Amino acid sequence: MFSSVFLFFDIGGGEIMLIMLVVLLLFGGEKLPQLARGLGKGIRDFKDASEGVKREITNQIDSFEAKKADQANAAPTTTETAAAAPVVAATEPPVITPAPNTMPVAEISSTAEVAPVHHEPNTPAEPAHLRETPIESLKSPQEEVKS
Repeated sequence: MFSSVFLFFDIGGGEIMLIMLVVLLLFGGEKLPQLARGLGKGIRDFKDASEGVKREITNQIDSFEAKKADQANAAPTTTETAAAAPVVAATEPPVITPAPNTMPVAEISSTAEVAPVHHEPNTPAEPAHLRETPIESLKSPQEEVKS
């Protein structure tokens, strides 16, 4: 495993020995076994946690597929649903019952008065900023005097 990691970083034997020497000088001979033990325990805990996550995901997928299969097996056929469904005349309006502890939609509206918008018949409503402003022809002072 270490050889593939070191090949990735392109580290040779001399560089590895130099790194080991620096680590030994920084932490000392007494701390190195504790550091290695802690590193090993951390890696083992990480692997266990990742295996637990994988196991949980596969359990959820399996339970979802089992539920889906159960629902497909328990779904009634079309003849059973047609026989069980009540026949309602098409002319009857649907009965709307409000949900408990709610207000009807009409009572939720704002109490502020809104002025109605009046448009001239057969003319499209156009915002004021889009209307064209009539341009008066510019007359020179001499033309104004003549007219």
